[in-house]
Amino acid sequence: MAEEISNNATIVDEMEPEEESLVLGDDDPRDAALHEHILSEECAWHGRIIDVNRLEVELPNGRRTSRDIVRHPGAAAIVALTDSGKIALVRQYRTALDRVTVEIPAGKLDPGEDPLECAKRELREETGFVAGRMRYLTTIASSAGFADELIRIYMATHLELDEACPDEDEFLNVDLVPLSELIDAVLDGKIEDAKTVVGALACDAIAHRLASDAEVAAEQ
Repeated sequence: MAEEISNNATIVDEMEPEEESLVLGDDDPRDAALHEHILSEECAWHGRIIDVNRLEVELPNGRRTSRDIVRHPGAAAIVALTDSGKIALVRQYRTALDRVTVEIPAGKLDPGEDPLECAKRELREETGFVAGRMRYLTTIASSAGFADELIRIYMATHLELDEACPDEDEFLNVDLVPLSELIDAVLDGKIEDAKTVVGALACDAIAHRLASDAEVAAEQ
């Protein structure tokens, strides 16, 4: 049973006897009442990588307001795992934060580019690694409150080292760090980059699941 907590929100009663399961966004019938209707959209600022658009929307209660939305072409990121269990990380100065960050390799999609092809290209350009196998992990919305950027994250294995070739305006150092050490840094709050946090945790979860499956198979 849903319980009203305000004029604009409801919660599901946690004391219900039946088991609740995760329902994804827009799949719950209640979600239809949350939608805003876009009435108009215009570009307020055009940049080299992003645009900032001003949208006029109608809220579920009929009121009108404006939203400033960053439009981004999307990106791909790669958790590159070596045979020895190390993750390839890039060290890069980020002007927005005014410091060097430690991240998994990533880059924006070219117009019409397939995310998987982008992931292969960015991995080689930034680290020099070519993956014998690349597996899709997940997609994250980098900042859903004001941007439409989606980052597809892939896991690259069976790596062979070629020659890195970063963009002319891209200056990087590359580290190979044990997965366990990266996970510790994430859980200690030392890694702030969202795609790196999600990619590392997803990789670790897969590693544990594979190990568990192997144990079960060995016992049978």
